[in-house]
Amino acid sequence: MAFELNGQTAIVTGAATGIGEAIARRLAKAGAAVAVADLNLDGATQVARSISGEAFPLRIDIARSDAVNGAIAQVIERRGRIDVLVNNAGIAGKAAPLWEQSDQDWSSVIAVNLLGVVYCTRAVLPHMRSRKYGRIVNIASIAGKEGNPNMSPYSTTKGAVIAFTKSVGKEVATEGICVNAVAPAVIRTHILDQLTPEQVDYMTQRIPMHRTGTTDEIAAVVHFLASADCSFVTAQCYDASGGRATY
Repeated sequence: MAFELNGQTAIVTGAATGIGEAIARRLAKAGAAVAVADLNLDGATQVARSISGEAFPLRIDIARSDAVNGAIAQVIERRGRIDVLVNNAGIAGKAAPLWEQSDQDWSSVIAVNLLGVVYCTRAVLPHMRSRKYGRIVNIASIAGKEGNPNMSPYSTTKGAVIAFTKSVGKEVATEGICVNAVAPAVIRTHILDQLTPEQVDYMTQRIPMHRTGTTDEIAAVVHFLASADCSFVTAQCYDASGGRATY
């Protein structure tokens, strides 16, 4: 198989459903032992058991740095190595204009979508730096480039994830570690249930392919960025948008 991951260990956050689940399955099929990481341990366990390949569930609360550090330590103890981290977990937040967004609405989205990525990345980097190898893939969004109305916390945090990716990617560029982001347009997952039909229609109408993307299409892009073949690509953001974004 192209982009083999035999013998490697990968962590995928938010892997109990949706894009994260598709990524976990794809990486396991490529040969990786995958930590199916999620706040929902029952869901993570079900996915891990159903994956053909080596996979195991991992409960992780990415909004708490101490919980993240403990979960990463568990993986290192179990596997002895972490080669790939996919920061996929995220929430849409409240669908409302800015003047109807509370401090708590902002704080909850920032805690998961931005700080969760920071905490997980920071936790794995000492291990990856000691081994002079690693692949980190952050799931951003086209909303982080273009901004979606009534989704200011979500759009803001996804834009921050792109900037974070570029910054950290440059920090470890000489250490065998590649850090990249993927910016999907609207993908048909349960997260759409948190949005209004008008919001989904707004996003879909702006996709030149005139359709939503699939979780498998995002997993395919992540697979390359998670592989050793991604050796001269770092601090980049790959759009998976059906043509919506062109920069």
